[in-house]
Amino acid sequence: MFNFKAISLMHIGLFFGSFNPIHVGHLVLANYMLEFTPMEELWFVVSPHNPLKEKSSLLNQNQRLVMVNLAIEDHPRMRSSSIEFDLPQPSYTINTLAHLKEKYPQHNFSLILGQDNLKSFSKWKNYEAILQHYELYVYPRPGAEASEFDQHPRVHLTQAPVMDISSTFIRQAIKDKKDIRYFLPPKVWEEVDVMNLYR
Repeated sequence: MFNFKAISLMHIGLFFGSFNPIHVGHLVLANYMLEFTPMEELWFVVSPHNPLKEKSSLLNQNQRLVMVNLAIEDHPRMRSSSIEFDLPQPSYTINTLAHLKEKYPQHNFSLILGQDNLKSFSKWKNYEAILQHYELYVYPRPGAEASEFDQHPRVHLTQAPVMDISSTFIRQAIKDKKDIRYFLPPKVWEEVDVMNLYR
């Protein structure tokens, strides 16, 4: 017998990124979105390696997914998603959204993006369709300029803390043998250390 109670519309925020590695800046933003917006859950959508590009500093997608899972395993409202691993490359957000909607028709999805990405949003594939069907929650970025989308009814400029921590900085610091354990969730730092990653 079909259980109608199992279907409930949940507001899911999608945080796309390579998370190479995931760091405390990502988690602070995710925490903010869950507490200060209508999102009920937040999914970290891990971007795969693009086979057309040479990215020696980009860890294997499964290793990055493991670190995301380590970072969020104790949070009841954060999840990881590897949906883009099986989609054609390069992965366009509009295609990923279509697959998510098909797989989880009971959920209502929103996008989380940085203010710098909003500035170039008109260059995204089918950006008009994204704006027509999805809400955008934008976090501030250092030095980001205003965009033509700031006043759009589906664009929400948030007051999230300005996080000026980058995965690039963290990878270089690890390479330079710096102890940056407090920039990473404890279990992620342990994984990086034990597995000798980014060195």
